[in-house]
Amino acid sequence: MNENSLDLIFNPRSVAVVGATENEYMFASSFMHHFTAYGYKGNVYPVNPKRPSIFGHKAYPDLKSVPGDVDYVIYCINLNTVPELLPEYAQKGVKAVHLFSGRAAETGHKDGIELEQSIQRVAKQYGIRLIGPNCMGIYNPKVGLSNGWDYSKEAGSVSAALQSGGMSQDLALFGSLRGMRFSKVVSYGNAIDLNECDFLDYFAQDPETKVIMCYLEGVRDGRRFFKTLRQVAQQKPVIILKGGRTKAGNQAAASHTASMAGASSIWATLIKQAGAIMATSFEDWIDLGVGFSMVPPVRGVRVGITGGGGGHGVLNADECEESGFDVIPLPASIRQQIKEKAPVIWDWVSNPVDVSIMRGSGINNGEVLMMMAQHPDFDFLIGQISEDTPSSQDAYTAKVMVEYETYTQIFKTNLKPIVVVLGDRSLGIDEMSNWRWQLFGQVRSGLVNAKLPYFSTIGAVTRVIKEIVKYYQKRLNN
Repeated sequence: MNENSLDLIFNPRSVAVVGATENEYMFASSFMHHFTAYGYKGNVYPVNPKRPSIFGHKAYPDLKSVPGDVDYVIYCINLNTVPELLPEYAQKGVKAVHLFSGRAAETGHKDGIELEQSIQRVAKQYGIRLIGPNCMGIYNPKVGLSNGWDYSKEAGSVSAALQSGGMSQDLALFGSLRGMRFSKVVSYGNAIDLNECDFLDYFAQDPETKVIMCYLEGVRDGRRFFKTLRQVAQQKPVIILKGGRTKAGNQAAASHTASMAGASSIWATLIKQAGAIMATSFEDWIDLGVGFSMVPPVRGVRVGITGGGGGHGVLNADECEESGFDVIPLPASIRQQIKEKAPVIWDWVSNPVDVSIMRGSGINNGEVLMMMAQHPDFDFLIGQISEDTPSSQDAYTAKVMVEYETYTQIFKTNLKPIVVVLGDRSLGIDEMSNWRWQLFGQVRSGLVNAKLPYFSTIGAVTRVIKEIVKYYQKRLNN
């Protein structure tokens, strides 16, 4: 299949939902809701012989009753009827069917495996491509297609292929909270037809995709996957989260998407040799996605750090150096600038900048970070939002907002890559009304709106920046 022919799958001009309903406890109802909520501009055809209309759309008893052609079908009823319906779908010009329904090969039962084989055989005969079965399908905010609630409607540059429907929803939701914006996301389940290789090929050629993310439990053709991954990773960053790394996870993968997961060490070696990036957890996967999609290429290891008191500075320096970064001393020209503004502390300020010594000195840590941004000796910058509060609410709020505004100002200058560290604390409902946590929430939203990447710990920053440096240095050397 030519990868460009996937365009009509991700950008269908018309969609039919087989099994459409207004019952809010059914997924078919959610798919119908999303067309309106996300502003889909194409034609929508609910198929349900028992209803004259669904959510304001005229309903049809079957697909052959729909006027005109249909590009894409979301199939939400029993899979047993799929083989007999596919010839009818071919007559309507259907390019692809998203088989939402499950209970096929992932059950391990012989009849489920045989049903998948029958569906695959008939679909191939009629030239219809299949997504699934047992999956959530497509999210494409640019055209208004969604498989979940409350996703961002703003399109971006991250595309993702995932075997798990739940993971695709978590990626879209929690990635967007961190500022990631998505081009195309597909949950493809059991992959009896279109699989991770097809989507990797397509994303590699897609001009709207800059970063690729994958959640895999297993693959059907290891040789093809490795060859495809190696080719695609040379063009764009590919970040992989591997499920089924242990014996228990392997067994769970087999019952989830009929995948044989394989040994963790083999996968880690394969992904590394292909030039892709392997995440260690869901949180690490999100961090890496934020980093590669929002941080400009970082080509060196010399870092300037500010924010937080003395203890935080010590720990920040430790983690950076232990990760292979060079926390360089302040250059003489920067010391001279500090001396002119703050003669009392000029010989006390260092890298990392200790904000606890700067009150009333005539200079703040953000100004020092701006000096680092303008100096050629630094490759990238880390600005920490100070979380310790030895001040009144008003004084502390003013201090945090100065840090936030300075970091966003540096970011907008494009002088140096900059990331922000702002802790992500576990809050109960009682804490959410506290001014301190509301202030941090305001800053997080401001960072997202400014498209300035932030991380919850310095360790997450060093992990991500290290991978970015490795990736771009490798590309420069190739």
